[in-house]
This record gives sequence, C-alpha cells and structure tokens, in this order.
Amino acid sequence: MNWMEIKIMTETPALEVLCALLTDYGVKGFVTQDKESFQEFLDDKTGKWDYIDEDVMQLTECDTSVTFYLPDDAQGAEQLSGIRNLLSNLKAGENAEFFGSLAFSVNNVREDDWANNWKQYFKPFPVGEKLYIKPSWEKIPENTDRTILEIDPASSFGTGQHHTTRLCLELSESVLHEHDKILDLGCGSGILSIGAMLLGADSATAVDIIDNAVRTAVENAEKNHIRPDVYHAYCGDICSDAELREKIGSGYDLIYANIVADILIAMSKLFGTFMKPSGHLIVSGIIIERADEVLNELTANGFEILTVKEKEGWAAALLKIKS
Repeated sequence: MNWMEIKIMTETPALEVLCALLTDYGVKGFVTQDKESFQEFLDDKTGKWDYIDEDVMQLTECDTSVTFYLPDDAQGAEQLSGIRNLLSNLKAGENAEFFGSLAFSVNNVREDDWANNWKQYFKPFPVGEKLYIKPSWEKIPENTDRTILEIDPASSFGTGQHHTTRLCLELSESVLHEHDKILDLGCGSGILSIGAMLLGADSATAVDIIDNAVRTAVENAEKNHIRPDVYHAYCGDICSDAELREKIGSGYDLIYANIVADILIAMSKLFGTFMKPSGHLIVSGIIIERADEVLNELTANGFEILTVKEKEGWAAALLKIKS
C-alpha cells in the first residue's frame, strides 16, 4: 500500500491537543518536531550522551509540526477531507491563536492544490442495496436500477467512500420509510440526508458548524433536484446554540450524526429532544477504541442499541429511544 505524508504546522502548547483531536479521525501515530522540547532535552544535565549529530542539532531551529500518514486511496482521501474540516474549524474558533497557522502539506503538495487532487480517488460506486453514488464529472453506469445520488463534496467530508458514511447509509436502509422527516447533524456534503430524500423521505434538515459544508449540502441537494422548501440547512453548534435548536425543532423520524466521539458524547443529551418517540438514531465516525465510551453515554441518556456495525477500525450504531 502507498501512503500520503501529511504535515501540519502548529505551536508547542497545542501539540498534545492537536494529536488527540487527530486520533478521533483515525490517525494512529505521529511524528512531532518541536524546538522547545528538543532544547529541554539539550538542557537536561542528566542525559547520557556526549555527542549529537549536526543533522539532529538542526531541530533547535525547526518549526513545530505534526506529521502522520494516511493510506493513498479513497479511504485516506476521505479521512483527509475530514481533517481539513477540523483544521478549518480550529482556525475559525476562539482558540485559533493557540493552534498557530495549521497550514498543511500532503507529500509536498500545497493545501490549495489538494482541493483538486482528491478528485482522482472519487469514482462511481454502489452502497447498500439501493443507492449508486457518483460525482458530477463521472458518467452514470449503464443498466443500473439503483437510485443515483450525485454528490460533489468540494472540501466537505462526505463522498460516501469512507466506512463511516457507508455504514450510516447501510444501517438506514432497514429503518428509512417514505414520508420520513430527517435530521442530519454534522452534514458535511449532505450525502446522508440527500440520500434519504432520494429514497422517499419528505423533508430534511442539515446542520454543520462549517459554513462551506452547509453551502455544499444545499448545492448538492439542488443537483439532485430536491426542492429548497423541503431541504433546510443551518450553520451552528447545537450544543451551545439554543436558538439553533429551536429552529431545528422536533418530530424527526431519523437522525444521522456522523461526527467524532467527543462531539457525539456532548450531543447525547440532545438527540432525544429532536426525535419522535418511535424514531431512530444512527451515530458514526467513531474509532473502534472509543465505541463503548460513546454507546455507554447514549444508553445512559435513554437510548437502546439495536445494531452495531464495524469496518476496518470504525464503528457505527443504530439506536432507538428506550420504551
């Protein structure tokens, strides 16, 4: 397997926090460079060394960075899309200065160039029993009786190729009905709510904390001929914004939340307020190591686990409110 090398520039105090955040996106290991830490090593008078190579001494002048590797395939491209969204959100947040520039490169490919390079990974493919997903620049496959979902994720997470998204789409087939009302939290490209609409749902509300994701979801809904009066999209954080929660309303038959473990835990007390008593919740974006933590929090907040599916280090679950 080939690998992509990703390097993110940051600041010394943010190294540990940034690595922890990246772990929730499936990053398993890191190489860090930090001149302050290296200087501490040099200043340690108990160190059992008497010579350091000149190449190593260059670390006294290095910029602080985190380097990691992702598979050079569709899964890795989708992971990187999610990480780009994470970095955009951190840059726009209250603690942006703490994290530094967060500029990144991919095998010496600049961030700006990556916006187009990722397209090489996105080809049409079937998902579950009913959908066929394709980008606008690819042709529809011949002789398919599946429903075609056309999606252009731009810089937003959600081509459908990543296991987290596929697991959501597969789990929803058993509980999605015509005339359902859908809520898509952390909508990214809008792929989950748009897919539900194409399979018969009456209306959908999509929410993301990133402006560009909300715009992309609306554009993708239009590409799939979904009327704007039945597809609503909002930008904001439901955990902290009571006005947004009021706009979203309640009475949803199916809620998708394909995010990361910490955010799902933070939302666990809110999911039930949006749902019909007979509704279903699908959570995904969870690395397997944190699946029990997320599911325990959801069961503690009134949910019953119906199905858990795992694929190559990722977990998703279908739940309902306990009767």
